[in-house]
Amino acid sequence: MKKISLFQALIPILLLVLLLFFNVFFVFGDEALDGSNQFILLIGGAIAALIGFYNGVPYKTMISEISENVKSTTSALVILLMVGALSGTWMASGIIPTIVYYGLQILNPSFFLVASLISCAIVSISTGSSWTTTATVGIALILIGGALNIPNGMTAGAVLSGAYFGDKLSPLSDTTNLAPAMAGADLFTHIRYMTITTIPTFAITFLIFLILGLNLNIEGSSNISNKLNAISDVFNISPWLLIVPTLVIFMIFKKTPPLTALFTGVILASILIIIAQPQIIFLITNEESITFTNSYEAIMKSITSEVKINTRSTDLNKLFSSDGMKGMMGTIWLILCAMVFGGVMSAIGALSKITKAILKTTSTIFGLFASTVCSCLALNLTASDQYLALVVPGKMYQQAFEDNKLAPENLSRTLEDSGTVTSVLVPWNTCGAYQSGTLGVSVGEYFVYAFFNWISPFMTLLVAALSIKIKRLKINN
Repeated sequence: MKKISLFQALIPILLLVLLLFFNVFFVFGDEALDGSNQFILLIGGAIAALIGFYNGVPYKTMISEISENVKSTTSALVILLMVGALSGTWMASGIIPTIVYYGLQILNPSFFLVASLISCAIVSISTGSSWTTTATVGIALILIGGALNIPNGMTAGAVLSGAYFGDKLSPLSDTTNLAPAMAGADLFTHIRYMTITTIPTFAITFLIFLILGLNLNIEGSSNISNKLNAISDVFNISPWLLIVPTLVIFMIFKKTPPLTALFTGVILASILIIIAQPQIIFLITNEESITFTNSYEAIMKSITSEVKINTRSTDLNKLFSSDGMKGMMGTIWLILCAMVFGGVMSAIGALSKITKAILKTTSTIFGLFASTVCSCLALNLTASDQYLALVVPGKMYQQAFEDNKLAPENLSRTLEDSGTVTSVLVPWNTCGAYQSGTLGVSVGEYFVYAFFNWISPFMTLLVAALSIKIKRLKINN
């Protein structure tokens, strides 16, 4: 088996980027994620496989690597299905309409974005999961923001900024544990060291959202009243309905596995459809009486397929619709195709070859930090998975940081600042696909507003360039 050359390693990436660019900007636009981007990822994988065959990489090796990649996403794929089911049942049971109803009255529109940022940060720190945060609190905030006529991309940016801030600093987060493990650093030393870049980035993000909120053109109170009346005309609004989301969030705080918590939320909401919203059963099934059969039909449609609840407000009609588990299939399809491409690239040695080439170009401390950042970004773009964006550079650069007498927390912090948070900015990355599918907002819509996520790698480079608290290894005599 021959070693792959750098030129060969770059061919699949360059062709993939060119094909995706053409597909999105010249042909399909926002509809590119309906299937064409997925197939282009498979084309990229096929090109990488041909290069692998040319270099003598066995077919079984590539399939094995793809299998491991797909296997690593199993939990995420099932969670996506549960999120779809949760969205549908919480809509039909009146849980989400109730959250929107009270949220419109409680949240000051001028400070809505800041409130979204802080609330998601708190939940994410407590749970250690940006994914769970967006699947619960995030969805509700998107709907409330939409009812206030705040652009969905702007709200999603605030939600994701808060969620990934918490995810980075929580000792319960898998990435917060993985990064120091790859770099050889202590967990809590890593968390403390991350505050040097994370706190300033969050402060800048807070100020930006505060300014944006204060300069938004907010609707008059009469329009809010019209929306409130439109909600109460169709749904039975009651604070008792909030018991279910409160229970789900409590279960997550108590470290209940996300699948268990989300499934519990689906079952309880399904029961509430019958108890609290019998009129919704009529709307879904087009029948005039409640029977076991049409109740079952309404629940199953809410869980699995399209449900649209019409009110006399056009804006709310867009909000009060769900595609259930069916609506998540495009995202699942995208993740699977991304794992095929990433798996083949890893199997033929392309990812490690590119990383080694980048490492050879640096001869300064700042260059080492910059190379790590670039490697993490490149892996998020090519391997399509944030864990690979932490593991591969972590393994590749650990010795280089040690040789330059840099403490391992320098590497672990850089991995998080550039690998963890930027994964959500790539549409075909597992994180980007998951978050856009969960929130119902495309990556293109929220990219600019996810300030925390794209400022973070710049902040870590700024700190390195200015040599701010760059911790050195202690040399024992």
